[in-house]
Amino acid sequence: MLSFFRRASKSKIGTMVMGLVLLAIVAGFAVADLSSFGTGNVGFGMGSTTLAEVGGEKIDETELSNAMQRRLQEARRQNPEADYAAIAGDTDAMLSSLIDQRALIAFANKFGFPVSKRLVDAEIAQIPQTRGLDGRFSDQAYQAFLSQQRLTHAEVRRILAAGILQRMVLTPVAASPHVSVGMARPFASMMLDSREGEAALIPVDAFRAGLSPSAQDLQAFYTANRRRYMVPEQRVLRIARVGAEQVASVTASDQEIAAYYNANRAEYGASDTRSITQVVVQDQATANVIAQRAKSGASLAAAAAPAGTNAALTTLSDQSREAYASIAGAGAAAAVFGAGSGAVVGPVQSDFGWIVAKVDAVKSSAGRSLAQVRGEIAAKLTAEKRRQTIEDIVDKVQNLIDEGSNFTEAAAAANLSVTTTPLITASGASRTDGGYKFPAEQAPVLKTGFEIGPNDPPEIVSLGEDKGYAIVSPGQIVPAAAEPLERIRDRVTADWINDEATKRARAAAQQVSARASGGASMSDALKAVQRPLPPAQPVAARRIQIATAQGPVPAPLRMLFSLPTGKSGVEADPQGRGLYVVKVTKAVQGNALLQPGLITQMQNELKEPLSQDYASQFLADLRKSLKARRNDSAVQAFKTRLVSGGS
Repeated sequence: MLSFFRRASKSKIGTMVMGLVLLAIVAGFAVADLSSFGTGNVGFGMGSTTLAEVGGEKIDETELSNAMQRRLQEARRQNPEADYAAIAGDTDAMLSSLIDQRALIAFANKFGFPVSKRLVDAEIAQIPQTRGLDGRFSDQAYQAFLSQQRLTHAEVRRILAAGILQRMVLTPVAASPHVSVGMARPFASMMLDSREGEAALIPVDAFRAGLSPSAQDLQAFYTANRRRYMVPEQRVLRIARVGAEQVASVTASDQEIAAYYNANRAEYGASDTRSITQVVVQDQATANVIAQRAKSGASLAAAAAPAGTNAALTTLSDQSREAYASIAGAGAAAAVFGAGSGAVVGPVQSDFGWIVAKVDAVKSSAGRSLAQVRGEIAAKLTAEKRRQTIEDIVDKVQNLIDEGSNFTEAAAAANLSVTTTPLITASGASRTDGGYKFPAEQAPVLKTGFEIGPNDPPEIVSLGEDKGYAIVSPGQIVPAAAEPLERIRDRVTADWINDEATKRARAAAQQVSARASGGASMSDALKAVQRPLPPAQPVAARRIQIATAQGPVPAPLRMLFSLPTGKSGVEADPQGRGLYVVKVTKAVQGNALLQPGLITQMQNELKEPLSQDYASQFLADLRKSLKARRNDSAVQAFKTRLVSGGS
């Protein structure tokens, strides 16, 4: 419900600090939504590559560039064809996040509560990607994580230190804000407002007639809208698989099978286990009495009962001779495993007393011969050998790459066959071959193949689930560029006609709106357009209906609550059919005193944004006190290079 007020007021509510910088590291840090910071915007005294300064520390282009690279990685998880132009709008938020990060650290240092090394180490150990197969912190996994995320160890420590300070400093500032009834009541009353009016759709189709672009029109339109016709970056990927097909001839030998069988005779040979109840006492006389009673038919527990706490009674299930000997000693094991089921054995002296035991059950197995288990062992050893052979090949290729071999040299040295894709986009589609489909099981290869730089060494990618590996390297890179006009003339023509018709429809809508706002009825205002248009329709709604709607709210209903009574406005149809003209004819104010429960609900809903406002204001004051400054000219130059591919 409260999101309605946020949309209506377009307020900038900052949600803590770390935001986009930590998308690939720690879940739970909110996205920064701050558009400005500090007290200066000129950058006096800062170098051309310094974007901002706070607390005596500078933020340069390299740091922001690395952050934007990580942001692009995150965006490509949602849209593989995303480029820097698609995320350019996040630049200010990213820079603001870096400023807030440094401001918190500077604040802590200034007032003497810096974050300890041990505390940051503990945070690093909690990052899932830093753990090895045993679930513990692995330096190898951590280094791989740093490489994947394009982070240095120092950057990770700084980010996590700021995150810890966020919890230490901002949480107390923003915790449990109080929202009074007087503050919540006007918002609750607004939710009960109702509006009535008229709405008309001015369709684009009504203005298409007679539109025919000249060659000059098309060229000008194409030039002004080149980004509409951008073809995303395309690559030819070279892929060498290391999997089952490379090791199909690897099998376990007869000698290996026999050696494994002999080394594991305990698993395959005859077995004899006993389930035993035993009692241990410290003197032989007592043990003799217990044994006599048990042999006369009493249960061992009943036979030992008169001895009270002096007798220790235990039950052991499915014991091998070796296991029981480790508990009771070799003498007791020999006696027990020499007796049959139901027999009472003892007393037998052991290191810790006299034992009387009863064999409750006997389980015997004749075992299996080598011939019987040959197939089972062969399958197991063959799978292990093939897996190890694959790992050996991968290690060999990685060593070759580390020593400077290129893709072709490494694949040839390892005797790997190479497949080459046609030119494809990051989604795996080919614009020249509609029937081509990149193998779904090689999705990690596609992702890595589009992350590798043109001069980077080949990458080895795990395909997961024992599917082996793949070595990938781009063979050709075609940068993103606009499709030539000659190839898409029909499409550009259709777009030009649609844009021109939309301009005419907008002009007509503005004319209708002006007449309706001047006092004319919607019907009379529509007649002035002198084209066949759909008639106006009545619309009515309460604000609470819009705030609690589960899906998209129709544009005419939203407009009812953005216009004063007697006035009209224009808004484009989200589906592109035309433009809506809406006039408000009646407005009735709500009174939340008639629904006190709504006031209570609004008090609860206002707590979160109020908490965020407290945190945002604290950060703003913090930046001001630390004299945070931004070099706007350098930031603008950075944005320009980012979009043009120069950053």
